[in-house]
Amino acid sequence: MTRLAFLATIFSFALAGPAFAAKPPVYTVPGSDLAAGGYDVVSFFEGEAMRGSAEYTTRYNGAVWQFNSAENLKRFEKDPAAYAPQYGGYCAWAVAQGYLAKGDPRFATVVAGKLYLNFNGNIQAKWSRDIPGQIANANANWPGILDR
Repeated sequence: MTRLAFLATIFSFALAGPAFAAKPPVYTVPGSDLAAGGYDVVSFFEGEAMRGSAEYTTRYNGAVWQFNSAENLKRFEKDPAAYAPQYGGYCAWAVAQGYLAKGDPRFATVVAGKLYLNFNGNIQAKWSRDIPGQIANANANWPGILDR
């Protein structure tokens, strides 16, 4: 590689710096690529949140998703966008406020066929006071918020 080509490569990485700062599209457990805290996201739509198993996993949108049965894994693989939490599993209330925070599957709500996660019980209570308004705000912020 010539010196000029090397400098051009370094310069292009410097210009692309903000792209490297973007947050991942799916919130994962710190230090891993496990989505939804290891919970089976399909189970939320069946009325009972269940932990997934390493036996039934798939990759979607850069993360590993676990399920408690082969049937739920197949359902997710058929239409992952139908089951994956909104806003990549980040806290729905935080996204509505214009920032990112972890979503915790223990504080999940299914609204109009979509799964939303919140940071904790207190935040979920705030989010629940005006769910349509929070969803409208979060939709306006998503996915651009990942680049902030």
